[in-house]
Amino acid sequence: MKKLLIATYDLEIGGVERSLISLLEKLDYTKFEVDLMLYSHKGEFLSMLPDTIRLLDENPLYKTFRMSVRETAEKGHVALAVARGFARLRALLKPGEEKGVRQMQYMWRYASPFLPDLQGEYDLAISYLWPHHFVAKKVKARHKIAWIHTDFSSIPTDEKEDLRIWSTYQTIAAISESCAEAFIAKYPSLTKSVMLIENITSPEMVKSLAATGSADIMVSDPSFKLITVARLSHAKGIDRAVEVLHQIHQNGYKNISWYVVGYGGDEGLVRSLIEKYKLQQSFHLLGKQLNPYPFIQAGDLYVQPSRYEGKAVTVGEAQILGKPVLITNYPTAESQVSNHIDGWICPQSIEGMTEAVLHLYHNPDIRKSLIRNCLQTDYGNSHELNKLYQLV
Repeated sequence: MKKLLIATYDLEIGGVERSLISLLEKLDYTKFEVDLMLYSHKGEFLSMLPDTIRLLDENPLYKTFRMSVRETAEKGHVALAVARGFARLRALLKPGEEKGVRQMQYMWRYASPFLPDLQGEYDLAISYLWPHHFVAKKVKARHKIAWIHTDFSSIPTDEKEDLRIWSTYQTIAAISESCAEAFIAKYPSLTKSVMLIENITSPEMVKSLAATGSADIMVSDPSFKLITVARLSHAKGIDRAVEVLHQIHQNGYKNISWYVVGYGGDEGLVRSLIEKYKLQQSFHLLGKQLNPYPFIQAGDLYVQPSRYEGKAVTVGEAQILGKPVLITNYPTAESQVSNHIDGWICPQSIEGMTEAVLHLYHNPDIRKSLIRNCLQTDYGNSHELNKLYQLV
């Protein structure tokens, strides 16, 4: 039996974390002994871990990656706090937006010398979430895999630093063809290392959870309901969703509402926009939900207003539940849906999204066609795990 390690930050509610739970549920445990390394033992999905995996003890030094610099210092980890502060300073000196991305890279680079190695040796070690320094530098394994969950052409990383880490992996697993193509365009020297391993989807789990929960606030709402499940972040474009609903109401369609399941750093921005446009009665932030599927089920149209994506887990889950899906034309969109068949792709602009929502609102026959095609499609893909097995 082979020894497998999977490492990631935590099991807070999110699409990547849900995909990891699905992967763990579908793994063949006659082939692997599985260790899970969480830098922080937190998150609602902890309760969903299969009994067949071994959760490694939490290490207080790695837990600091979910703390502020001040809190890290107060916990007595002064060297790590200094490294984190230096990472922040270096990121601020770089031009461009989203300095937090580079700060995460530098945080791992400068903190790594003060972090312990993981004991033992593995046949296969998977770094499930970027940045991938831990498995690259602190784990002994015969074969190492780094996972790509997003479109790296849209992320302003420090490419030299990133390439230094990516190059230590024998395999780089991209969740879609478009993700792979975007990554290769950015890092052509790594072309031979890249392979497609899609996020594992469990239709049985999605349908079961959709049937067990409740979404009373939506069920009792007679309006036409848009639903999104996503982090409140720049990438996911929830701020744009508020703008779109404002335009829809300006066009006279006050009977359309929008529900968002999720949380994140942009919550303040989103709430300020809701207040600015006086949408408190029609744009609803539902916060964290361990089971988002009843809310998806209760919606009339699932909308993904993202600026960029890898392959949004929630879009696939909406399709499993037979929901008409509308997504923006981010670079990997065509790997997510077959346009006008099991989903609808619209322009990235506020006007383009507004027009698409109203078009689907006015054309129930199109929505019915999308629903019918989704229900006739098998979105299960546990066979993707065969690619993983073949690596060892």
